[in-house]
Amino acid sequence: MRRSEVEMQTSLENVDFEWVNRGYNHIFKANRLSIGLVIPIENYADCSVPTMEDHIERVQLAERLGFASIWLRDVPFDVPTFGDAGQIFDPFVYLGFLAGTTKNITLGVSSIVLPTRHPAHVAKAAASADVLSKGRLVLGVASGDRPEEYPALNQSFDDRGFRFRESFSYIKQMWQDKPQFTNHYGNLNGSINMLPKPASKKLPLIVTGSSQQNMNWIAQNSNAWMTYPRKLEEQTHVINSFQQKVKEAGREIQPVMQPLYIDLVEDPDFPPTPIHLGFRIGTRHLINYLQSLENIGINHVALNLRFNQLNIPATLKRIADEILPNFAE
Repeated sequence: MRRSEVEMQTSLENVDFEWVNRGYNHIFKANRLSIGLVIPIENYADCSVPTMEDHIERVQLAERLGFASIWLRDVPFDVPTFGDAGQIFDPFVYLGFLAGTTKNITLGVSSIVLPTRHPAHVAKAAASADVLSKGRLVLGVASGDRPEEYPALNQSFDDRGFRFRESFSYIKQMWQDKPQFTNHYGNLNGSINMLPKPASKKLPLIVTGSSQQNMNWIAQNSNAWMTYPRKLEEQTHVINSFQQKVKEAGREIQPVMQPLYIDLVEDPDFPPTPIHLGFRIGTRHLINYLQSLENIGINHVALNLRFNQLNIPATLKRIADEILPNFAE
């Protein structure tokens, strides 16, 4: 580890995260890693469209077993080059349903594609889901990475970075009472108000990847950063570089999370074998790997079971029994 990275690791050991809302502070704890799940919680390795069978029962099972979160994605079209239709249901409609069928689990979105939606609708839908779930919403946001969707919505792909920033700013203004501002998406003169306001008066906004922004902007504006799996040494450097930018922005250390695809096998000593954005792996090696992520500053991992070959409910139970006890609640 480089000297600057050692210094940054020391600073990570002495920080606690600000209170944002119930969902955010449930999954993000200083110096600890928590574990959630990406919906759909099923194997659909051989096709792009999941069945969504028993989807609510599996979410409720995940909550009972102690998983910290569930994560939806914003996938309006089944795009062949992308190869994954996500949970099929619109994320905000589904969040409303999940708010009424769960009690404590964090409801995350990774991530709403801001340039393809008007931010007034995003702000109202997100605040509604947050209030209905009693403050459990964590809102991941992104600029979008599927060019085929933009002409279908009569949107420009090339300027999505600018529109992402404008949308991000607009949404944050909606937390105020009768906001006054003008940007690309509209002009509010202080005479109207958007309701409801989020349960804790603001929502956690988590930037995914770069979202067409530089790291300085993300460090200054996000409540957490969602990055992608990398080799451990590279991930260490990336996280420390991000936290250094956060420090330079005059902010306290911010949470970092990532997804991880796993195919959990019966043999606990099965060594990690690479699959798409993850591993085919045994429980002992998975514990070691997750502990390594915790040690370098990852605060939350969202497990994706799309490629998991064994029975999904049994796999959830096994993760809960053998892996979750090693990490933050």
